[in-house]
Order: sequence, then structure tokens, then C-alpha cells
Amino acid sequence: MGEISIKINIADRVYPLKVSMEEEELIRRAAKLVNDRIKEYQENYAVKDKQDLLSMCVLHYATASLKAERKVTVEDTTAAEKAYQLDHMLNEFFGKQ
Repeated sequence: MGEISIKINIADRVYPLKVSMEEEELIRRAAKLVNDRIKEYQENYAVKDKQDLLSMCVLHYATASLKAERKVTVEDTTAAEKAYQLDHMLNEFFGKQ
């Protein structure tokens, strides 16, 4: 599908973007998450500067991304190890018959 033009508001600034139709909902949800996080930081901390709030937001989401990446790596390794163990057990079982 083609690209569409949308406007995204983040931290009281409007950003015109061209995105694929498939990505539009995802981008709008991401912008909402960022704005909600900024609002949370404004309410809970004595920070008013938008640049500081955006920096805190970026740090939060970058940390979450790295944690998710690490978790996937660990889970992939665990699954590979279990598949290897299962394969070894099956080879032993069928090799004895």
C-alpha cells in the first residue's frame, strides 16, 4: 500500500510524517505512549523543561527495549538448548531399538 501523510503531536510539537498505512496505527499509539509518559513525569517530578522530559522518556523506552531484547535472547538460547536436549534424548531412544 502507499504512504499517507499524518501529523503527530509529541510534547506540544506537531510533526508531519509520511508513513505506510500499515504503520499509521502503530505510530499513533507510540506517540500516545510518549505523551502519556511525559505527562506522568510532569506530574511526579519537578521537571518542566520539555527537553528534560523527552530525555527521560527516551531513556525509559530505550531501557525497556534493551530489556526486551535481552529477554528474547535468553529465551531463544533456552529454547535452543531444550531442543538440543530433546533431540539427544530422541536419538538415544531410537538408537537403542
